[in-house]
Parts: sequence; structure tokens; C-alpha cells
Amino acid sequence: MLSRIALSSFRRRRYNSEAGTEVYSFLKSSIFSVKRTPPAPVYQKSATQLLNHDQATHLESTLEKSLLVNETDEAWKSFKTLTSNSALPSKPLTNSLITHLASAADTLNLKRAFASVIYCVEKSPALLDFDTVRMVLKSMVRANTAAPAFALIKCMFKNRYFMPFGLWGDLLIEVSRKNVSFCSFLELFEETCRVAVDEKLVFMKPDLDACNVALEGCCRELESIRDAERVIETMSVLNIKPDEFSFGFLGYLYALKGHTMKINELKGLIEGFGFSNSSLFYSSLIGGYVKSGYLKSVSATILSCLKEENQEVMHFSRETFCEVINGFLKHGSVKDLADLIIEAQKLEPPSTVVERSIGFGIIDSCVSLGLSDKAHSIVDEMVAQGSTMGLGVYLPILKAYCKEHRTAEATQLVMEISNSGMHLSAESFDSLIDAAMTSQDFQSAFTLFRDMREARVPELKGSYLTIMTGLMASHRPELMAAFLDEIVEDPRIEVKTHDWNSIIHAFCKAGRLEDARRTFRRMVFLQYEPNDQTYLSLINGYVTAEKYFSVLMHWNEVKRRISTAEKEGGVKFDHALVDAFLYALVKGGYFDAVMQVVEKSQEMKIFVDKWRYKQAFMETHKKLKVSKMRKRNFRKMEALIAFKNWAGLNA
Repeated sequence: MLSRIALSSFRRRRYNSEAGTEVYSFLKSSIFSVKRTPPAPVYQKSATQLLNHDQATHLESTLEKSLLVNETDEAWKSFKTLTSNSALPSKPLTNSLITHLASAADTLNLKRAFASVIYCVEKSPALLDFDTVRMVLKSMVRANTAAPAFALIKCMFKNRYFMPFGLWGDLLIEVSRKNVSFCSFLELFEETCRVAVDEKLVFMKPDLDACNVALEGCCRELESIRDAERVIETMSVLNIKPDEFSFGFLGYLYALKGHTMKINELKGLIEGFGFSNSSLFYSSLIGGYVKSGYLKSVSATILSCLKEENQEVMHFSRETFCEVINGFLKHGSVKDLADLIIEAQKLEPPSTVVERSIGFGIIDSCVSLGLSDKAHSIVDEMVAQGSTMGLGVYLPILKAYCKEHRTAEATQLVMEISNSGMHLSAESFDSLIDAAMTSQDFQSAFTLFRDMREARVPELKGSYLTIMTGLMASHRPELMAAFLDEIVEDPRIEVKTHDWNSIIHAFCKAGRLEDARRTFRRMVFLQYEPNDQTYLSLINGYVTAEKYFSVLMHWNEVKRRISTAEKEGGVKFDHALVDAFLYALVKGGYFDAVMQVVEKSQEMKIFVDKWRYKQAFMETHKKLKVSKMRKRNFRKMEALIAFKNWAGLNA
């Protein structure tokens, strides 16, 4: 009975016979007269006069030649002249022209192709190849022109030009989705179903995808139970078996309308069809309940799935969880979401993977919607109710805080996690600390690193380097020194001389020489051996501040530490260090020490460019007289003379 009703409704939806003519007439007047240039005088005939054989042959030859040399306008003019005199080219030539026009990437020629197909369908459909019509439809889809595509299919039906559904159905679906033209699609869907049944043409029968598109539109766009059930009845008449999507669309509609009995019937049918995975169906139910605001039904559906379905295959998508969250935040509250997760936890087996739990799905989807604060509030509400959460549920929030550089909130959340007896992985700590350093939230980074140490994370090197590098780049040597002093005795972190060098270099560069000296003393006290880089940084800092006596003190230290052997930790007395000492000591006037450096460089065969030190001497000690120095300090006089002789200044 229902089948007869469905088909009779199709028969009542026959097309207005003038619909296609109106489209064709409009395009005929606008396209078939694009070129204002009149045809050659030989063809100026009255509307009733027909072309003779020679004239028609000549025009066809011109048309063919124009296509071969890609002269589209000339080809179109020949075709127009033929059609205006009630003639058409041969079948191969007609299809070649239409294919040529459709393949051109411009609107004008697509309109010409469309008008040509319409003309042929109305005047001589036998001339058209199915492949030609499909190509025109493809070009329309590519150009995203829905109205002409629908008009063409309507014209084909009106003129009983029955092209197999498989050649045009997918294209019509695509252009319908792009342009939200469901009603137009449904009209043609119903017509092809009628033709398939009335004319007994199996090739006109739509496929399952097309049926589901029609069903989806009836359920989600029209929200019409009558239209949706008519599509289902039609599928039954055409012997098209519904799939999970079909039941999902119906489930959405019945949930939206609150038809519990029909939903129960669908559940029975799903079992009867033997579908092993009901996730899609239940997700659709949830979508319908959310839209209607039936939040209790949303919760009941989710909990029912946990009770009745196989947890190995049952899983809701992020899209479904996002719908749930939006519904609860619009019609309910954070507490309602927390209550739902708590009830779900009671039903989920202990073997449930965290990423497949309801709690993780809701929290993760909250974060994906940009609602990390709401996600945190849900967790807080659950904790307030005495519920426990797995570590995996916290991770999406932490990752969001990292991405948003909200490291203070992330640090607070880490403390909450630690207080609950759980511990983050080294990778999680690394990510959080990196985010803190990027946003220059140093205190949060330090706090996280302390938590990391207290959690007995075995690998600390990555985060340690992240903090030190970040502080160096931010020119915060005082924080580097404090941080290093705090962790220097931790056996999991291998602190080396170069770590201290970084701090000393940063202090010297900032002109904070007392801090650099203090760091140096701390380094030596902890038995870290200074090296050439240590002294280079200090010397350069003292030279900038013109504190040459301090350089002299360091030279006395270096003399004791110099080793020509490849000794680990020893001072490498190379050209750079020789140059630094010589320049500073010359500027300071400590010529005895200068000659000691010279003697050591000669001993170790290190080349020294004397010009730089001549210049330094002339800049600083140009007026220094040997005779005056002889009276004050004989030893200094000897050192000065030795330096001037070495540097070639006596000449």
C-alpha cells in the first residue's frame, strides 16, 4: 500500500512542460546571438527557407575545419547558421562541437554547450552521445553552476531522453551539495525513480548513495517524516537495501521529533540487517536530541550504548562529542557534563583505553572547540564530587594551555595532577617547559622543572637545556645562575664547565662583572675546572670596564693551569687567549706580565701579530718615559724596555 502511495506521489510531480522551454528560450536569445556580425549574404534567407545540400555541406565543412584549428567563434557561427535554418551537423560533428565548447574554460562557451545540448535534446536527441552530455554536466559542476545542470536533466526527462542514472547522478549530487540545492535534487530523484518503475528501465534506478542524499535532505533539511518515509518506501520498491547511513538519518529525524517507538523499531531493524557497528546510528540519535534540546535523552543514549553495545567497536566521533558539548553548554551546564562523565565511568570496563572513554572524548572535544577553560571546569567539578580522572583526560587541557602559552594555568593543573597521585611523562613536562620559556614565563618553567624532579623523572637533560637556552636568549644570567645553583648536585643532570661559562659570558656581556666574578668563584669552589673560554669571557669583560688589574690576577692563575698536553679540563693556551691577555696587559701597563705571556707563546710556538699591541701601547702609554720609570721602579723599567724592543717601538 505504502509503495503505491510513494509511486503515485511521483506521478503527480510531473514537470511543467514550459519549464525547459523558458530556460532554453532565455539562453537562446542571449547566446545564439552573441556575435552581432550578420552571416554571409548568400545565407540571408527567410525563416521558412531551408538550406540546400551544397550550402549545408559547406557549413559543415567550415564547422569541422574551424574545430580543427580551434577557431571556436567561427565554428559556433557555422553551427548557429545551420540550426537557424532547421539543420544540424552530422552526429560526430555535433558531439565534437559540444565537447569542444564544454572543455573551454570560460562561461560563454559553457553556455553555448548547454544551449546546444538543450537544442539537440528537443530537436534530435539521437544525435547526442551520453558521454557528451556527461562532459557538459562535468563542466557545469566544475564551474559550480547548479541551475543549468538541473535544467538540463529536466529537459532530458521532458523529452524522454533517458540517460543512465550512473552517468549523471553523481554529478548532480556534487553540484547539489555545493549549492545547497536539495529541493531541486529531490525533484529529479523522484522523477528518475518514477521513470525506472513506470518505464521498467533498470538503468534509470538511482544507487544507494543517491537514495541516502535524498533521505538526508528529507531528515536534516526538510525535517519531514512523511518525505523521509516516502524515500524509504521507494528504496523498497526499487529493491535498494538501506545501510548504516540510511538508518542514521532516520534516527536523527525520529530523535528530533521525539518518536521513541519508531527509534525502537529502527534498533530492531538494525539488528535484523546485521550491522555490527551502531556508532553512526547512536551518534545520529544524539544529534537529533541535542538539536531538540532533550539533554536527558542525550545522556540516556550515551549510557545505553555503554550498557548494550560492544565497547570494542562502539566509539563516538569528535564531531558527536562537540554536538553534545554545545548542546549542554547551551541548554544545560558544566555540572551536567561532569555528571554524565561520572555515570559513564561507572559503566566503562576497567580495560577501556583512555582515548576511547567518554570522559576523554568530552574533554578533548571541549579543547578542540577552544573551550579549554570549560574543560578544566568540568574536571574541577568531577574532583569536587570525589570522582577520579585518568592522566590521559588532563593531557588535552595541558596541550591547549601550552599552545595558548597559558603556562601559569598549565603549572596549576600540573600541581593538581601531582596532588592526585599521578605523574606526567618526561615528554609532557618538556612540552610544558618549552611553552613556558617561549612565553618568557620563567617562574612557571622553574616550578614545572621542580615538579619534574620531584616526580623522579629519569631524563631531565632536555628540559634543563630548554631553560638554560631560553634564559641565555632572554639575557637573564642571574636566573641562569640561580637555576644552576639549585640543580647542580642533581645526579640526573650532567653540569659541565661550559654551563658555567654561559653564565659568566652573559654577566660579562651585560657589564655585571661582580656577578661574573662571583659565579667564577662558585664554579671553582664546586671543583669545575675553568678553561680558555672562561678566561676569555672574563678578560673581555674587564677590558670593556678598563679593570686591567683583574686581568693580571687571572694571568697569575692561568700560568699555573696552562698545559700543553691534551688534558681534559685544562686551559688551552691558544692564539685567542694569548691575544686577549696581551692586549689587556699592555693597556694596563703590566709589561712584566706581558713579557711572560710573550715568552710562553714563543715556547708554545704561537704566532703573535705585534701591530695590535703597538697600537694599544701608543693609545695608552705614548707619554710614558723610561727615564722617569727608572727612578721609580727599576724592574718595571726593564720590562718596559723589553716590551718596546720586542714590539719594535725603540726604533
